[in-house]
Amino acid sequence: MCYTDSPRPPTPLSSSPIKPSPLSPSPINPSPPVVIRSVWFHNLEAEFEMIRSAIDDFPLISMDTEFPGVVIRPDSLDPNVKLPQIISNYYLLKANVDRLNLIQIGITLADEEGNLPDFGTGELYIWEFNLRDFDVARDPHASDSIEMLRRQGIDFEKNREIGIDSVRFGELMMSSGLVLNDSVSWATFHSAYDFGYLVKILTQRVLPNELSEFLTLVEMFFGSKVYDVKHLTRYVTSLFGGLDRVSQVLNVDRIAGKSHQAGSDSLLTLHAFQKVRDVYFKEEGLEKYAGVLYGLEISKI
Repeated sequence: MCYTDSPRPPTPLSSSPIKPSPLSPSPINPSPPVVIRSVWFHNLEAEFEMIRSAIDDFPLISMDTEFPGVVIRPDSLDPNVKLPQIISNYYLLKANVDRLNLIQIGITLADEEGNLPDFGTGELYIWEFNLRDFDVARDPHASDSIEMLRRQGIDFEKNREIGIDSVRFGELMMSSGLVLNDSVSWATFHSAYDFGYLVKILTQRVLPNELSEFLTLVEMFFGSKVYDVKHLTRYVTSLFGGLDRVSQVLNVDRIAGKSHQAGSDSLLTLHAFQKVRDVYFKEEGLEKYAGVLYGLEISKI
């Protein structure tokens, strides 16, 4: 996802395999350090094995994606056709996701207290998957989004050369415990497009024509405990804007990586979610806000 704010110095990426071992929750602050595990085609299966071994103990999944912007704009819709806003939003989402390819997927696993897996080492781990499907030389994209992602360190040529094929990613995700698992919860930020791309990868089809069908697929794959922090901010007067602004207001720091890189943003999303949950929704809980994606609010409230 694309939100603008000043980047912070990067934490070195790690792609070396770690043999899964008994997991022990470790506190995030002040140490040990968080390492972003950079995943490519050659280490994809080993990294999914790590996730598979951790998911039972760390069932809170925070997710972010990076994609090549938006190429279909609202003014592309027929002005003579009047539609409810959420339906128009979905048609735009579908038009873009059907035409474009995902660039990165960031995954952070945590327990309910926010502890990350350490696999018996002195470090904590999150994941950044680099996909090869997007070809910057040939595929449609928003030029400003691509330039911003380049500035933040994404190497599109490297992704094409040694990145992950989305078909294989989808196959391994299906057996990873991340999806089709009633025990997990998802924390996201402004995630309608994120889930759109993941549904496209998991089904290997264009998105459904109807919003209701899309939301059914989201619930089928990701379960009923999906929380969009951007949606939650609608009920907190002081919180608005993108992920970086919301995090600044919450006094939540980015502790690994750079903005507009999916691994780093997934971790920041986790911390923003925890802070919003614990400060603003501690008494009433989040149950009635589950399964509602910002911009596609067929709300249960």
